[in-house]
Amino acid sequence: MEIYLIRHTTPDVSKGLIYGRTDVGLIETFLDEKNAILKKLPSDIEVVVSSPSTRCTELAAHINKQYKKDDRLYEVNFGSWEGKTWDTIDQKESEAWMRDFVNVCPPGGESMAQMQNRVMDFFKELLQLEIAQAAVITHGGVIRILLAHIQQIPLERSFEIKVNFSDIYKVQHHLTGEIETMQL
Repeated sequence: MEIYLIRHTTPDVSKGLIYGRTDVGLIETFLDEKNAILKKLPSDIEVVVSSPSTRCTELAAHINKQYKKDDRLYEVNFGSWEGKTWDTIDQKESEAWMRDFVNVCPPGGESMAQMQNRVMDFFKELLQLEIAQAAVITHGGVIRILLAHIQQIPLERSFEIKVNFSDIYKVQHHLTGEIETMQL
């Protein structure tokens, strides 16, 4: 099975905004970014699954109008930090989270370990489908978790994996269970 992990196009946000679950719009270059993504994908992808965030569903609809939404593909939940900027939240709380984002939750949010559980649950379910190709339109955090798992990188080091807006990672899952990745 080929799985195309696709990060959404560039969001229309101000620098420093915390917007994991916050629904934000896309910048005016969406059509150009979308077209560049579509050129790299096969035209006959059987299953398209998207995070429910508008910044993902906008792209999913262009890949396949019959796309499905899955809540497990949301970005990390920053809880009460959502919609604020990094310089306006409690610095002691943010420092504690930055020291151990794997286990520490933002107030009312989720830790990366909790996020990893839901993302891996989705991925294991996806691998059970008997299809040739799937596209997953999601967020940088979700893709980092999946790539860290596949490449056996500890979650603490997942931010070393660079995932830019509009990036595509092709994951090849072989019948032997072996999984390979490549960036397109």
